[in-house]
Amino acid sequence: MHILKFYSSKNNYLILFLDFVYVKNLYFSRKILKNLTKVYISVTNDIITDQRVNKIALSLGKLRAEIVIVGRKIDGKIKITPKPYKQKLFRLLFNKGPLFYAEYNIRLFFFLLFKKVDILVANDLDTLPANYLVSRIRKKKLVYDSHEYYTEVPELAGRDFVKKVWTKMEKRILPKVKYSYTVCDSIAQIYSENYNINMHVIRNFPPYIENLPETGVKISQADEKIIIYQGSLNLARGLEIAIQAMEFVDNAKLLIIGKGDITSELKKLANKAELHNKVIFFDRMPYEELMEYTVQADLGISLEENTGLNYYYALPNKLFDYIQARIPVLVSDFPEMAKVVNDYGVGLTINTSNPGELASVFKEMLENKDKRRLWKQNLEKAAKELCWEREEKKLLEIYSGII
Repeated sequence: MHILKFYSSKNNYLILFLDFVYVKNLYFSRKILKNLTKVYISVTNDIITDQRVNKIALSLGKLRAEIVIVGRKIDGKIKITPKPYKQKLFRLLFNKGPLFYAEYNIRLFFFLLFKKVDILVANDLDTLPANYLVSRIRKKKLVYDSHEYYTEVPELAGRDFVKKVWTKMEKRILPKVKYSYTVCDSIAQIYSENYNINMHVIRNFPPYIENLPETGVKISQADEKIIIYQGSLNLARGLEIAIQAMEFVDNAKLLIIGKGDITSELKKLANKAELHNKVIFFDRMPYEELMEYTVQADLGISLEENTGLNYYYALPNKLFDYIQARIPVLVSDFPEMAKVVNDYGVGLTINTSNPGELASVFKEMLENKDKRRLWKQNLEKAAKELCWEREEKKLLEIYSGII
């Protein structure tokens, strides 16, 4: 009665109207949230530094989808920053080997089994088993995002039994996955031919940077040149040769930013050659912080070795990060990387395992002013075309059809 009397007052009609609008908006907001497409994205690597997963999650948010990334906690100094999407991280007992993959997939299976979900996204083969089983049991849509040619990674070289297990799993599951995409044309063609599937290509382009960021980080002295490598420190990345080459390069530093299986071995190699002042190591860091270092470099390198089809057809994000930072690049003379570098004229390709020969190329690329001027011009065009804003359209087209 008091409420009715209050609203019957002539002076409170406006309050009544505003209350009605608030309740109506609250109702429809809750209805919209309830009807959002629930997308769970699974990954085993570090979601803090995984640019591809972050970009795809942000892009899918434009399709009125609720995004949750499921990963694992990795010890380190980097803190998780707030994102527009949710993050669920498992703390595992095992962090490598068969027990790690088994534990992660078991935890992931039971987690996804009881969640309200519409679309499951498996990043790479090591998250596919749990996602596939849940998709079959609950009749949910499954998307496979292949970051690399997983069964051809260097870590499986010489491990015939382990490789056979992953290959058998891939052959059993992948032909039954309706929606899939990968990082380059060559890998997509292999999967399409092997499993008779229509695999799309979503390349690892970074967002376009119109104005390069100013940075308070100082990484070089006056007239000192900077060569940069960023990414995982694993086998067959050409890092050993790059370190040895620095012995023959004056007035320059090699910055190695990242972390991996051979981090300690690389540091020992640099110290043994007394190159600790010319080879500088930094731990992995978030993309925004990383770019503050990258834009100051004079040359970016991606020198993968031909240890299998995964690296031979590699098209790593660091190549496009270098381009976006407007620095010339030196890459292995492999099909996918060479095509980008040669088509856009943004650097050179190389095929050598000799530190002296590599050092000569380093010096040429750092000192040849005419070539550097041309590369810089071409980098502006490449940066505008090889950016996420363009690649995102293809991604949204794929998911619009799924949703």
